[in-house]
Amino acid sequence: MLLTLSGVLSADQLAEARRLAKGLAWRDGADTAGPVARSVKRNQQADLTTRSGAKLRDLLTAAVQSHPVLIAAAQPKRFSPILVSKTGPGGGYGMHIDNPWMGSGEARLRTDLSFTLFLSDPADYDGGALEIENAGFTQSLKPGAGDLVLYPTTRLHQVADVTRGERLVCVGWIESLVPDEAAREILFDLENLRATLAPAHAPQSLEMLTLTKTIANLLRRFSSR
Repeated sequence: MLLTLSGVLSADQLAEARRLAKGLAWRDGADTAGPVARSVKRNQQADLTTRSGAKLRDLLTAAVQSHPVLIAAAQPKRFSPILVSKTGPGGGYGMHIDNPWMGSGEARLRTDLSFTLFLSDPADYDGGALEIENAGFTQSLKPGAGDLVLYPTTRLHQVADVTRGERLVCVGWIESLVPDEAAREILFDLENLRATLAPAHAPQSLEMLTLTKTIANLLRRFSSR
C-alpha cells in the first residue's frame, strides 16, 4: 500500500522548517547509505546534532509521529531517527533497496515502511521525483511541500536526477506492529470505515462495537510483539 498524505506540515510548520534548514551544516549523503546504495547516492545530508538541526528534527518528528492517518496506515511500533537531505542539479539517488535493518542495540529496527516528507515546492525544482517500482509499472511522485509519501520499504525505488533548483526532503523508516503488508491494508480499511461510521453511530452501538472488536482481534492475530 502506497499513500500520499496531504498537509502533514501546516503552513507555519513548513515555513519554520525551511527557516531552520537555512542554518544547517551538510555532508555527503553517501555516508548514511548502505554498501550497495552508496554508489548511486548523490545528495547531501543535514547534520541534525546542531542547535538548528535539533529543532528541525524535533519539529518534523513530532509532525510525522502524530499524524492520525499515518498511524492508522502504518500501525507503528518504532520510528527510525529522521534524515534531512537536499539534492541540487546533477544530484539524485539511483535505483536501490533500503537496508532491512537499521540501527544497533536497542535502537535496531526492521524497516517495514519508508516515508518521504517533501519540504520543497515542486515548482522550485525540475526532476527529483520519487520513483517507486511496482509489478509492471513505476509510480512517479512529486507532491506538494508539506505532503508525505508512505510506502513499503520492500520496493525498489529511486530519486530522479534534479536538473534545476533544490529538492529538500525529510526521510525515515517505520517498524510496524503488523509486519504483513496485506494485513496492514485490511486494518487501514477498517479504521477508515470506523471513522466514516462514527458520526452516525454511537460508540456503544452494535455496529461500532462489532467493528471495534474485529479491529482488536485482527491486531491480536497479526501483531508482532
